[in-house]
Formats: sequence, C-alpha cells, structure tokens
Amino acid sequence: MNTINYYNVRADQFVQSTFFVDMEELYQPFLRLLPERAAILDLGCGSGRDSLAFKNKGYHVTAIDYSEVLVAKANELTGIQVRKESFYELKYQEQFDGIWACASLLHCERDKLLDVLRRIHRALRCTGVCYMSFKYGTTDRVKDGRAFTDLDEEQAQELLDQLDGVVVLKQWITVDKRPDRDEQWLNVLWKKK
Repeated sequence: MNTINYYNVRADQFVQSTFFVDMEELYQPFLRLLPERAAILDLGCGSGRDSLAFKNKGYHVTAIDYSEVLVAKANELTGIQVRKESFYELKYQEQFDGIWACASLLHCERDKLLDVLRRIHRALRCTGVCYMSFKYGTTDRVKDGRAFTDLDEEQAQELLDQLDGVVVLKQWITVDKRPDRDEQWLNVLWKKK
C-alpha cells in the first residue's frame, strides 16, 4: 500500500484521530507573523482541521491535498473548495503570505524535498512565512504502508541554506498532541526575504 492509498482507505479513521486536536500552540508563532486577513496555503490539509481554524480566524485559505478521499472530507468539514494537488507540482507564484505545511512534507521523498521547498519559496510573497513539521529523526522509513522522511534541525537547516533568500526564524521540538502518541516533532518556521 502506498501513502496516498493509506489515506484514501483510512480517511475516516485519520479524520477522527486528527480533526479535534488542539493546535493553537502551533498556530500562534506562525499567525503572529502574518498580516491581517493574510492569504494562507494549507499544503497537505488532510482533514481540513487547520484550514477551518484559519478560515474562522478571518484568513483567506487555499487548501490542497493529494488524497481524493481526504479532499472530499475536508471540503465537507470546512466549506472550503479543497483542491486535489500534489506538492511535487506546486505552480503558485508569489501568491501567499503564509504556507502551512503541517505533517505533510514528511511524506515527500528526501531527494525531492529541495525542489518542493523551492516551489514553496516561489509561492510565497516577499517576506512570506512558511511553517513545516516533520517527525523528529534522520531516517527514511515506511510505517504501516506510509513513507516518511524524518528530519532533525541540522538537516532542515542544510536544506533551507540551499534556497536563496531564506531566514530560519525558529526551530523547536514538540511532542505529538494525540492522546495515544508520544512521538517528537521538528517544527520549523522560516521566512522569505
């Protein structure tokens, strides 16, 4: 089973385990850097939890995911026209004040991560901000049929150093907020300059 099939087959279970998780602590460092009514891209929106939170706070939200079943569920849960798009094919040009890539780029193949980050960089307006999170570690692995690219601070910094005009604002580690998990996450906030 590949990663997209995993989400298509287990969409209901995934939505139940993620939709009601309180993410406010992660939203705040990102949102305080954005202008009022900013344009945000929720990149790999999954259940639509974060898209809905940003919409309810008055932001203009564009949401994409590559699982057609999750796209349908997120449409239903958020009232946003979620698009079925892959981060490998992002074509936006200076369109967003903020890009939110929460637990989505961890499914990007390591050798394609730099290209995807370049696409994110292009999609951000001047001084736009990106939040991204990865499971904390240094390996590429498959778990329950899903492919993961884990990152630590050094690997994240090395990747971002290869982009022109980026400043890393903050890197920090958190523990998974779901009650049945104790995994660590690397959170990275960076800005286009």
